[in-house]
Amino acid sequence: MGPLELLGHPVRLRVVHALRGGRVLTTAELGASIPDVSKATLYRHVEALAEGGVLEVAEERRVRGAVERLYRLRADRASIDPATIATLTADDHRQGFALAMAVLVAEFNLYLDHEQADPVEDLVGYRQHAVWLSPEELITLIEGLRAAILPVLTNEATSERTRYLLSPILFPAEDPALGEPSA
Repeated sequence: MGPLELLGHPVRLRVVHALRGGRVLTTAELGASIPDVSKATLYRHVEALAEGGVLEVAEERRVRGAVERLYRLRADRASIDPATIATLTADDHRQGFALAMAVLVAEFNLYLDHEQADPVEDLVGYRQHAVWLSPEELITLIEGLRAAILPVLTNEATSERTRYLLSPILFPAEDPALGEPSA
């Protein structure tokens, strides 16, 4: 299975998200963070990610006579390279975007389902902004976003930190006056 197929499933993508940030988790711990997925389904997708090299076994330990594996994400294998992205069709992009949105909705619903969820206190945001940018301004914006995000991607879990999902989405929008994409 290639990286596009491997990462192109909502459950597998949620497993990848759950292990980001240097987390090392058992399948049971993954199940606790993705409770709406059955154990059998989760085990099957964890196995596919491990066989595909996206996950690796960080540790094995004996628990009540069974071997329990702790998995870690291989970040270098958990993304699709630019050369592959360049070959994607419009339908591939539609499918990938729909997948990303489905995963985002599932994660947001899990958050809201917790009794202690407080979107105001937790500074939850889901705003959209329409901005007019030249190609140079767009590149500057992307570089600025990367500069802001990259330093915190390596943050490790601590008792003082809350895990947030950050999902920048950027694409040319239709210009209502022209009835076509503005780029």
